[in-house]
Amino acid sequence: MLFERGQLEAAAELVYRHMQATPQYVWPLLCERAGATVWVKHENHTPTGAFKIRGGITFMHWLRHSHPEVSGIVTATRGNHGQSQARAAKALGLKAKIFVPLGNSREKNAAMRAFGADLVETGRDFDEAKIAAQRAAQEENLYFAPSFHPELVRGVATYALELFSAAPALDTVYVPIGLGSGICGVIAARDALALKTKIVGVVSDKADGAKLSFEAGRVVETATADTFADGMAVRIPSSEALAIYGKGAERIVAVSDDDIATAMGAYFEDTHNLVEGAGAAALAALLKERDTMRGKEVAVILSGGNIDRDLYLAMMARPSKR
Repeated sequence: MLFERGQLEAAAELVYRHMQATPQYVWPLLCERAGATVWVKHENHTPTGAFKIRGGITFMHWLRHSHPEVSGIVTATRGNHGQSQARAAKALGLKAKIFVPLGNSREKNAAMRAFGADLVETGRDFDEAKIAAQRAAQEENLYFAPSFHPELVRGVATYALELFSAAPALDTVYVPIGLGSGICGVIAARDALALKTKIVGVVSDKADGAKLSFEAGRVVETATADTFADGMAVRIPSSEALAIYGKGAERIVAVSDDDIATAMGAYFEDTHNLVEGAGAAALAALLKERDTMRGKEVAVILSGGNIDRDLYLAMMARPSKR
């Protein structure tokens, strides 16, 4: 077990100093589409529009108490992790230097700057930006804030604590995977509450390192991570996360960009929620497995709603599917 229930409840108490719990709703049209009772965990309703804020709060609290000498942090991101770190660092009076790859989301970049980040664009993808961030941490005497860390997981697990408290009889929860804090947080909450719920990870078929690693039992890197779902666009999985979801997940499902775009449209039609690519991936996987899940009580993690306007409009212009 990663955490005792009391440790997760303590994390929730800390998180709620900064934000309210997010809702989980059952939307009738979405249930009709999936042929199941579907709970949607709305992490698009946080102050940064994504679940990462929770881990940013608990991580920065841990950093301030464990390393009081630190003057600032540096990290790499495609956007949501960076927003959470910048917001949490600024609240404690710390500097936040954030590295993103070239061509990163304009609107996520703007949001990170608004939260107080010193933004640097470099590298062809997240993994190259991460190398540059680690180098800057050494050169500028800043603390490198990873995208996967026990304190990030403890904070993120608070959304799963809310979900399981509202719906303790879930058969399956679908969770998107980037570097893995989300799925590990769900596993941590399930285990702390001694539930039998199956956890299914979801990756892009264009960035399927986590799936390949899960199946191989070791970290498997991919040559590219070319998906518009930037929250899942990772080439090199986290070995620490793999050690958790490798044992705690039921399976990992790969979905295509077309599947994700269809799920984004489904969210808009059935719930009128705006969803980013990674945020729609869990629903995409459920719809892919709807025959297996028919009649069951399931949940999908809508992990975020931060997507550039032009890209979202392009996705919504696609023909509707049911």
